[in-house]
Amino acid sequence: MRLSPAPSDRDMPEAGATLAPMARRRSAADSAYDSLRAAVISLALPPGTALSRTAIARRLGVSQTPVREALIRLQEEGLIAVVPQSATRVARIDLASAREAGFLRLALELAVVRRLAEAPPPGLEAALQTELARMRASADEDGFTAADAAFHGVLYAAAGVPGLHELVRSRSGHLDRLRRLHLPSPGKAEAVLRQHAELAAAILRRQPAEAERLLRDHLSNTFAELARIRDRFPEFF
Repeated sequence: MRLSPAPSDRDMPEAGATLAPMARRRSAADSAYDSLRAAVISLALPPGTALSRTAIARRLGVSQTPVREALIRLQEEGLIAVVPQSATRVARIDLASAREAGFLRLALELAVVRRLAEAPPPGLEAALQTELARMRASADEDGFTAADAAFHGVLYAAAGVPGLHELVRSRSGHLDRLRRLHLPSPGKAEAVLRQHAELAAAILRRQPAEAERLLRDHLSNTFAELARIRDRFPEFF
C-alpha cells in the first residue's frame, strides 16, 4: 500500500484559520460562584446564614444548576457547610484554616518582596502608586478591600508569579473574613494604607530586609487582635 506523502509546511493550513473565534464570556456557574463568594467574604452573608438554592437562583436570575455548582466550590473551600437532610449554611470562621492561610501568604509574600526589592522592575512604582491612590479614594469597605487585594496582586505580578496570588486567594476565605471583621476598627484602614505606602517605599529603595520586616508587621496585625475580635463577634466562630 502506498502512503500519501506527509504534507509540507506549505500545504498545512494556518491553525488560526481553521478555528472559529470564541466569544469570551463567563459561565453562569462562575458568575454565581463569584457573587456568592463575595457576599460570604464581605459578611453580607454572615457565618451561620442558611442558604436556599431556590432563593439564590431567583436572586441571581439563573437556574439552580449553576448555583449548585457554585455551592460545591464554596464547600470545597470550607466556606459553606452542608448538613445532609438539613440546611446548607455559611460556615463559621475556622481559625485553624485562617492561620494556615496566613502562614502560606506570609511565606510567599516574603519571597515576593525580597525579589522585588533586590531588583524593582520597570513600571512597579507607577502600578503601586495607582493602587495606593485607589485605597485613599475608596468610599466604602468593599472598595478599600478590593484596592488592598489589588496592591498585593501587583506585587505578585511584578515578581512574575501572578498565579500564586490566585492560589492564596483560594485558600484565604476564613482569613479574609477575619480581616474583614477587623477592618472597621478605629484607625485600621488608615494603618493598612500607611503600611502599604511604607512597604512600597522600602521595595523601591531596594531595601529587602526592611521590606520583609514591614510585611511581617503588616500581615500580623489581625492575629494580634484576635481575642478582641472573637469577644466582639463570638457567634461567627
